[in-house]
Amino acid sequence: MPDQLTKPHGGALVDLVVSPERAAELKAASASWPSLDLSARQLCDLELLANGGFSPLTGFLGQEDYEAVLSAMRLADGTIWPMPVNLDVTEATADAAPVGTSLALRDPEGVMLAVLHVAQSWRPDKDHEAKAVFGTTDKAHPGVAYLMDKAGPIYLAGRLEVLSLPHHYDYKGLRLGPAEARARFAAAGWSRIVAFQTRNPMHRAHVELTLRAAHQVEANLLVHPSVGMTKPGDVDHHTRVRCYQAVMKGYPHATADLALLPLAMRMGGPREAVWHAIIRKNFGASHFIVGRDHAGPGKDSSGKPFYGPYDAQALLGEHAEELGIGVVPFQAMVYVEDRDEYMPVDEVPEGARTLDISGTELRRRLAEGREIPSWFTYPEVATELRRSYPPRSAQGVTVFFTGLSGSGKSTIASILLTKLLEEGGRPVTLLDGDLVRKHLSSELGFSKEHRDINIRRIGWVASEITKNGGIAICAPIAPYASVRAEVRGTVEPVGGFVLVHVATPLEVCEARDRKGLYAKARAGIVKEFTGISDPYEEPADAEVVIDTTEVSAEAAAQQIILHLQAEGYLGRKS
Repeated sequence: MPDQLTKPHGGALVDLVVSPERAAELKAASASWPSLDLSARQLCDLELLANGGFSPLTGFLGQEDYEAVLSAMRLADGTIWPMPVNLDVTEATADAAPVGTSLALRDPEGVMLAVLHVAQSWRPDKDHEAKAVFGTTDKAHPGVAYLMDKAGPIYLAGRLEVLSLPHHYDYKGLRLGPAEARARFAAAGWSRIVAFQTRNPMHRAHVELTLRAAHQVEANLLVHPSVGMTKPGDVDHHTRVRCYQAVMKGYPHATADLALLPLAMRMGGPREAVWHAIIRKNFGASHFIVGRDHAGPGKDSSGKPFYGPYDAQALLGEHAEELGIGVVPFQAMVYVEDRDEYMPVDEVPEGARTLDISGTELRRRLAEGREIPSWFTYPEVATELRRSYPPRSAQGVTVFFTGLSGSGKSTIASILLTKLLEEGGRPVTLLDGDLVRKHLSSELGFSKEHRDINIRRIGWVASEITKNGGIAICAPIAPYASVRAEVRGTVEPVGGFVLVHVATPLEVCEARDRKGLYAKARAGIVKEFTGISDPYEEPADAEVVIDTTEVSAEAAAQQIILHLQAEGYLGRKS
């Protein structure tokens, strides 16, 4: 049985970390075991299982507990637990680690962190899981998209032994486990602690909300942001932590503390709010703040919000007494101009003028280098955001071409390269399909699997160029929509992404056939040739569409230049 650490707040904590002697035994035995390199989500889950953040869980859920969580939001023994925490694996891993064997769990560098003694292996019904946990199977929900497209098809469970926690090199003084957090609170004499969950930078509204919450329940404040996986497109955690450090000065001395939570969020709305409350109780909190649309993922494919604005407050309120944590609900905070203060929207005097800046508007202001008003955020926070998110004219950008062989991609890309080099100001790199095949992917063939690998490699190189302020011009065929979407998802968090569809018709491309490839494909000499024996999936999300049937390559390149200027990537530097 795992060791139990009893503390004043939150009850017993599970501790899955074994002794150094046992760790040495496991390392020695692991030479003959199969291994699994944990994903980013699995690393987060392992850490919070190991240090007790997920107490009372003593490992990844077994099938009976998993099914009870889905159907009743409880473990099989009746303990409330709203979110499935499973070890998902590929079929190959499941075959290599059948029931009765041991599986070494490693970080991306190959360091062994834990061992799972496999006792169960099953194939979940993911549609059922999505509906039960998230209330939808719509992949516009990031939790559903991860479950359907990234999570492995097999779940494993069994006794978990942890050799060491995942190692973090950043913000070590802020990375407190539950036992460490409780000890810090006890040393400071804190007996009432209200916790605040966030995955975004904090602005003046957040500071006012948390101050009001702390005053309302006469408690000290724990600012406890999630710094594991959050919603795709969120501000990176390094930038956010610098912002959090900047706003901490807005609290009275010795009444607020900042600690980081390595949580992989599921964006599960109401269920996630209950989960967050359980986790914060494990960290020693006596109260938990639940704001409007807590852990909400936004809108579904039809434009309707996945959850109601106060659904999370309602569900957590139903279970607060059983959980043993106080719930502090808040409505949205807005700035009341005449009073020069923030107020909950339900307390605003009738007729008073209110101001607010949405996340979309903030991103627009950052992209265009526009003012971020002081009533909205602290100058130090605005400075940190501008450091990480400069205006588009100073950002890197990837121009990603897609189109059939012979459509004109390479020629347009070469002209675009020349034009951008003439303008100067940023390094420009051309990743042409043929050149990449020669220098980066020479060992790959032309199966769908190998084509996808090739495009992912191009996307990764482009993202590094973009992240460092350069311009990457990519000109592969890139026939498949799914991997193009992956590349967009890789690049957009670090800079701009412009998809250019060179939509020259097949018959025109084949008539050009300067390399004789279409003729060889028609003759069956060249296999799996896009447009002939292999499909081309036309993009529906291209920012620029060009047909070179009647448009010269020079005119096409100029069209792309004009688009880049209109979007702010070229032109005046701020």
